[in-house]
Amino acid sequence: MEGINLIHGDSLQALKGYADNHFDWAIVDPPYGIGFDSEKIKSNGKTEFGWNRKLSGYTKKDWDKEIPPPEYFTELKRVSKNQIIWGGNYFGLVGGYIFWDKLIPQNFTLSCGELAYVSSQNSLKKFTYRWAGFLKGANGNVREKRIHPTQKPVSLYKWLLETYTNENDLILDTHLGSGSIAIACHYMKRNLIGYEIDKEYYDAACKRFKEQTMQQALW
Repeated sequence: MEGINLIHGDSLQALKGYADNHFDWAIVDPPYGIGFDSEKIKSNGKTEFGWNRKLSGYTKKDWDKEIPPPEYFTELKRVSKNQIIWGGNYFGLVGGYIFWDKLIPQNFTLSCGELAYVSSQNSLKKFTYRWAGFLKGANGNVREKRIHPTQKPVSLYKWLLETYTNENDLILDTHLGSGSIAIACHYMKRNLIGYEIDKEYYDAACKRFKEQTMQQALW
């Protein structure tokens, strides 16, 4: 994985070992603190989950109970020249923003979009891409297999890299999740250091990355 370094570990502790401005960009998707991966008891007494765990096969984690501590954001901005932080609206970040329009039909009870804070701009940019997740496309096939509750499509990260970064830039991801950013960095010729503290997600992300890049190598 030349140029792509995926690490199983605590990103906050790792950040303390990096020099100031070590990374060109930090592109991160930390927990929003909204309980997305927890059980919720509805008024009718039934239990629902923040995402379709039955289809994914992944277990209940409860990792989204709270946002990262202030120290995390301090260290993140210290070690990176620029930042894109998904869920910036939950963290009270003031500055430029990206709106990802998911094109979710109105009859689905899913978020129609997400916001990301961008340190290098004061305006709002929009990216439109229908995220099917477990939903099926017109041909009956799932568009992109989902292995993590807050997984984002590779196409979204390719757009971010093309819009904001340069070839051979060093990118930091503190919450690797499904590894979408690693696949995008591979295709876009960006260098990446990505951390994931959960072993199950880390193994799944590494497997996904290898499968995707191996397919490209065969062609």
